[in-house]
Amino acid sequence: MSEIYDLAILGAGPAGISAAIYAARAQLNTLWVEKKFAQGGQIVDTYEVDNYPGMPGINGLDLGEAMASHAEKLGLTPVRENVISIELEEGIKIIRTRKNEYRAKTLILAMGAAHRTLDIPGEQELGGMGVSYCATCDGAFFRNQTVAVIGGGNVAVEDAILLSRTCKKVYVIHRRDELRADKILQEKLFACENVEIIWDTVPLAIEGENKVTALKIQNKKTGEEQQISLEGVFVAVGIVPNTELVQGLVKVDEGGYISAGEDCAASVPGIFAAGDIRTKQLRQVVTAVADGANAVISAERFL
Repeated sequence: MSEIYDLAILGAGPAGISAAIYAARAQLNTLWVEKKFAQGGQIVDTYEVDNYPGMPGINGLDLGEAMASHAEKLGLTPVRENVISIELEEGIKIIRTRKNEYRAKTLILAMGAAHRTLDIPGEQELGGMGVSYCATCDGAFFRNQTVAVIGGGNVAVEDAILLSRTCKKVYVIHRRDELRADKILQEKLFACENVEIIWDTVPLAIEGENKVTALKIQNKKTGEEQQISLEGVFVAVGIVPNTELVQGLVKVDEGGYISAGEDCAASVPGIFAAGDIRTKQLRQVVTAVADGANAVISAERFL
């Protein structure tokens, strides 16, 4: 019979790292699993995090590394494995990876979320050849070129501001007549002279052979179509939760997020959801780390 851990944590974004820190301090026998090499989740792709208390303007990669280092100093580092299934056996949570099978009395799901795609012609075919989901990662490749950002939330506006610093021209394509981003970000965007916002418009296709050359768009109100010549398209239209592993295991809402309250307790006793993966009003680093702490406290009480 394999070892039974007190707690298993899946994911090493802010929620998972926070959970690991609290689990280490509680001296729980903990298994921590993360499939990626870099810890920090989505924040490692963020150029600047300006709303995390005490660390104004910190680079997302630096914040992720600082959080991971904190957990490591307490004696916890994740095993680098890809989980392929989660099952229950008489209350024990069985986590299977491609290499091993692990067992735990409690489980914190902190797998985060992934970028939502446009599902339009050319997007998949030109991925990595002008189509990007991370302005921080790929923006430098488009210096003095023309690009478009698709979306109107905080990420889209932050991406457009970042790109405006090095690109010749930045289009923001938004399907509504007003942005959803925070007002302070909107003010920064409107002050960028090389940014043009195209309202009430949706992308129809990304065009090019071996590299992006144009974006075909349509005005939702008039039906008018037009083509914009450019070299890059940055997609920032939201996220989808990484809940494939738990479909049918725990209750999820209509958006696919795990149904769990502030105590992070999911519908199955002993399973908890933390961070972007759970139902919540605000998905930010600060709420993710709070979830990680709450989930561990809930797991302790369950134990």
